[in-house]
Amino acid sequence: MRPRVFISGASGFIGRACCARLVQSGFGVRAGLRKYCQLAEGVEPAIVGDLSGATQFSDALRGVDVIVHLASRVHMLRDTARDKLQAFRLVNVEGTLTLARQAALAGVKRFVFISSIGVNGTQTFASPFGPDDAPRPNSPYARSKFEAETGLRKIADQSSLEVVIIRPPLVYGPGAPGNFGVLIRLLQRGWPLPFGSVRNKRSYVFLDNLVDLIATCVVHSQAANETFLVSDGDDLSTPELMLRLGRFMDRPAKLVPVPPVLLRSGARILGRPEIYSRLCGSLQVDISKTISLLQWTPPISVNEGLRRASRRL
Repeated sequence: MRPRVFISGASGFIGRACCARLVQSGFGVRAGLRKYCQLAEGVEPAIVGDLSGATQFSDALRGVDVIVHLASRVHMLRDTARDKLQAFRLVNVEGTLTLARQAALAGVKRFVFISSIGVNGTQTFASPFGPDDAPRPNSPYARSKFEAETGLRKIADQSSLEVVIIRPPLVYGPGAPGNFGVLIRLLQRGWPLPFGSVRNKRSYVFLDNLVDLIATCVVHSQAANETFLVSDGDDLSTPELMLRLGRFMDRPAKLVPVPPVLLRSGARILGRPEIYSRLCGSLQVDISKTISLLQWTPPISVNEGLRRASRRL
């Protein structure tokens, strides 16, 4: 019999896809929501409100075997919080650990936590990130995810709750928010883009590949109390990404060869040095542990993922 799964953040970009996939695969799915919204057929809604240290999950967790925790406070371009780290901690640390403690008391067997590759850091140089590398979170968001991971491991040590941690890089797919959505809009407008001289390598993960790994971690015995990295298994430079996307969109990318040092200086002048890092720096992940321990490989190639993402805009 398939386990019953509670998915927090079920109305989000990843959450909706995760609900649909698990229902299709025969799981019982209960969706944790801030407020009611339409979800895939067969998903049971559970209104839990905002995520914080005071959220009560007891009714929503009744009869649940596994939690997939996607709900979080994410990056915002115009973040007005005075203390950004504390604002992230309220949701991503206190809310996460409150859910995990209540899950342990309710007899939930497994807690699958969707963290972030930002826990490892923002840039790779000589070698890709591995799941057992020393964490180097250097943003309030990544710091909060790392603190949540640390707290979850302590709860697992003190209870029978199994914890599985997944750290994805940029997740793309149809209707993706964030940086991928920005790239799509830039290509749609046909503007010249100053990335022709960039020689980086970055790991990405197609939405369906991430959801497939989540579904694997819900049931796989070897996933218990492990940390996994995930990607499409085929890293691309920023120019390669834009050229392939432009080809699938029938909007050829116009790449201008601007020296990276000028791009870095421009980002600093604008007060947004992280933009340079995300577009021009390298960030690669090693998924060999995920492949070997779980016998998992990404079911969708990066080309097919980009084609699907660009055709369903």
